[in-house]
Amino acid sequence: MKIAIIGAGVAGLATAARLASKGHEVHVFEANSYAGGKLSEFSLAVEGEKRQDALRIYRFDAGPSLFTMPQYIEDLFKAADVPINDYFSYSTMPDVCHYFWQDGTALTAWADQDKFAEEVQNKLNIKPLVVKKTLADAKRKYDLTGVIFLENSLHKAKTWLTAKVLKSLILMPTFDIFKTMNATHERLAEGHSKFVQLLNRFATYNGSNPYRASGMLSVIPHFEHGIGCFYPVGGMNTITQAVYNLGKTKGVQFHFNALVKEIIVENGQAKGLKVLNQEQRFDRIVSNMDVYFTYKKLLPHEKHPDRTLNQERSTSALIFYWGVKQSFPQLGLHNIFFSDNYKQEFDALERGDVGNDPTIYVNITSKLTPTDAPDACENWFVLINVPHNQGQDWQAITARTRKIVIKKMSKALNIDFQKLIEVEAILDPLSIEAKTASFSGALYGTSSNALMSAFMRHPNFSSSIEGLYFVGGSVHPGGGIPLALLSAKIVDDNFK
Repeated sequence: MKIAIIGAGVAGLATAARLASKGHEVHVFEANSYAGGKLSEFSLAVEGEKRQDALRIYRFDAGPSLFTMPQYIEDLFKAADVPINDYFSYSTMPDVCHYFWQDGTALTAWADQDKFAEEVQNKLNIKPLVVKKTLADAKRKYDLTGVIFLENSLHKAKTWLTAKVLKSLILMPTFDIFKTMNATHERLAEGHSKFVQLLNRFATYNGSNPYRASGMLSVIPHFEHGIGCFYPVGGMNTITQAVYNLGKTKGVQFHFNALVKEIIVENGQAKGLKVLNQEQRFDRIVSNMDVYFTYKKLLPHEKHPDRTLNQERSTSALIFYWGVKQSFPQLGLHNIFFSDNYKQEFDALERGDVGNDPTIYVNITSKLTPTDAPDACENWFVLINVPHNQGQDWQAITARTRKIVIKKMSKALNIDFQKLIEVEAILDPLSIEAKTASFSGALYGTSSNALMSAFMRHPNFSSSIEGLYFVGGSVHPGGGIPLALLSAKIVDDNFK
């Protein structure tokens, strides 16, 4: 078949590679001049101190900074029957994250669970049994539900007609689905506030609020603490390049700077695209564009699933890309500087605002890829969770938040941090929407705060337009690199 894929995000790239591997003629249309969508890179240059014509270069991964579940990219290359080592390599991280609280407490989350439990005991005075019990609970939930509900369509009858699913449904009351994530962690962590906060922060992995989202999300810590945290050699953008190059090897034809204007539908069937002022005919269409804009912009004459499209959006992000002319040995690849009152922080997000004490995430790839920053310097990717765009004054919010972040980092590191920033770029919800066509700048499409959120996401196919499929973070199974790759697998498994 001749297939068109709209968007060269990681899900679109993976879908293209999978379908081309089966002998289909695949064309990918991307509005930007580059592949990857959110999973891209850029560099910032500053004049050198000694020579006016010299340049100091900082490289940044633009979007996702965490690599987990490497089995899904390995499965992609296996499906294509291509050795992954020819395209991509990664290392296992001995430490998952470095945590810092404002009272001076610092904790390293080691990948080894025994070592992590010992660290928590030494720093937070929590018995190792509490830590291991909590992580075991997350593993149990994942083992019983993860593969079933993440790797399969929730909108196909065959998914539900298995013994494994029946067993999971019987055990559903034990998955804390009717409690909040926070209440679940309060119980498991026996009320230890810092450990609860550490566990609650995993709600942000899909843009949700731990004080509203179901306790079923307490499964998320298992992705890092059970399966592991990894680092792609060369940075996150190497994931994009690996999957893009795999597609080219399989004969995928890429069209950049090619803005799709409309999906052509005739007699209830997707028949082609309007792109570059031309109509092109295809047998099947796969949209990696945000499902909201797919309907609103590309299907103007079709009935829209308004109930799905009008669901609550996930949070967004305010990102400062800073070239920092100093190195900090106490920091690692992933770092979290917590707020003093997590509940108040999420209350502000619920109001559509950013509080005066936000939690700060700092990713520093130059720790593992030294060429990402000049000697004795670091490339800081600084992310603050913010609400999706609802018409806020982002210029004012950004300016205020920037001052707060610099003040907090100066106090935490005991240094005038402002003087260390020699180059800067900023990404806010408005620019996220402009660059990646993510409605309202929501990073994960719809939120997962509602009890049935997983079942309310748009399926990976259209029930009203034959031959139209959907992949990416705005549809099932959700946002993030692993789930985007799984959406491609689900479409591949159900393609007809």
